[in-house]
Amino acid sequence: MKKIVSLLSLCLALGLPSLAFAAPEPTASAADNGFMMICTALVLFMTVPGVALFYGGLIRGKNVLSLMTQVSVTFALVCVVWVVYGYSLTFSDGNNFFGGFQWTLLKGIGLKAVMGTIYQYIHVAYQASFACITVALVVGALAERVRFSAVLIFSLLWVTFSYFPIAHMVWANGLLAKDGALDFAGGTVVHINAAIGGLVGAWVLGKRSGFGKEAFKPHNLPMVFTGTAILYVGWFGFNAGSAASANEIAALAFVNTIVATAGAILSWTFGEWAIRGKPSLLGACSGFIAGLVAITPACGYVGVGGALIIGVVGGLAGIWGVTGLKRFLRVDDPCDVFGVHGVCGIVGCVLTGVFASSSLGGVGYAEGVTMGHQVWVQLVSCAVTIVWSGVVAFISFKIADMTVGLRVSEDLEREGLDVNSHGENAYNQ
Repeated sequence: MKKIVSLLSLCLALGLPSLAFAAPEPTASAADNGFMMICTALVLFMTVPGVALFYGGLIRGKNVLSLMTQVSVTFALVCVVWVVYGYSLTFSDGNNFFGGFQWTLLKGIGLKAVMGTIYQYIHVAYQASFACITVALVVGALAERVRFSAVLIFSLLWVTFSYFPIAHMVWANGLLAKDGALDFAGGTVVHINAAIGGLVGAWVLGKRSGFGKEAFKPHNLPMVFTGTAILYVGWFGFNAGSAASANEIAALAFVNTIVATAGAILSWTFGEWAIRGKPSLLGACSGFIAGLVAITPACGYVGVGGALIIGVVGGLAGIWGVTGLKRFLRVDDPCDVFGVHGVCGIVGCVLTGVFASSSLGGVGYAEGVTMGHQVWVQLVSCAVTIVWSGVVAFISFKIADMTVGLRVSEDLEREGLDVNSHGENAYNQ
């Protein structure tokens, strides 16, 4: 034994390689790769058809195909932009706000390149699904009066200058990550980001013709329920997949997603029952989404008890968001993008800072961090996202308005976008 130790010491002294001290090469795990491919497919399924069906059922029948077309084509647009330069701007080395261009068109990514225990190509695909659904969420706030060409121009500009930098800031060692912000699966990057983009768009577009004078009711609640069910199942890929491995954190995120969603469904249903006198399917579906949004930033950091509280609070906050806050803002947001994704995203992001505490069952803070400091960091991350997304959205909508016009004429709006923008009808007339 002494001779072996002496030999190793001699190798080190002479700078000779020693297998005993060589750093292990990163290796891909078949289980983790399979898990992440399934999660990626689930998140893609959330957008098409999940978001398309959910939003489509919420609006009037004469515009359902226009919204589904917007979701489908922006999905394709973001996919292409993602591989051309989006992935590189988000995850390659850069500064506090943007990555670089070294992975443009995915050049430099080898077939066997590994990130953690998964192949980098799977990471590319998984993160693409997040970018796609974020842009799809925005279009719900623009429904029933926006030009299709304007949606495409906005989507290209906004995903480039809002989604990519915020994702870089939070998930790729950018400004907010360095500050210690916690966002496990997209509270700031996806939900608050999209909600602010939608809110600004609804404000710039103005209210739909007849809003406040005519009834604007969901035209197909079974379609809303179907979309909700797809989103619920897909969300497990969204949350558990953000662990990037089939490990104990993925298991924690999985169970927290179940518990928080159940809590929000109940709090929304009973809250609506108390306010309106009747519980509704639409309220239950809204509770699903509210709970899922609220737990998204927290699911891998908090304990099950914390997840339940976040879900219950998220459900109640969502009711306020689509009733009291919506009336206060006086903005026509047909699919309540801000009322649910914005309000519940902020609630979940802030409460992550509370319930991540190990004393409350969470995984604990970074060394030396207190609850007060973490909550402050969470508030700052929300504020940065709100301001950044809002400014980029306003400029993007204005550019779209100056180039192709943002809104269809009142006559075309009243007839419906399905037939006028796309030459189709969803239902026999």
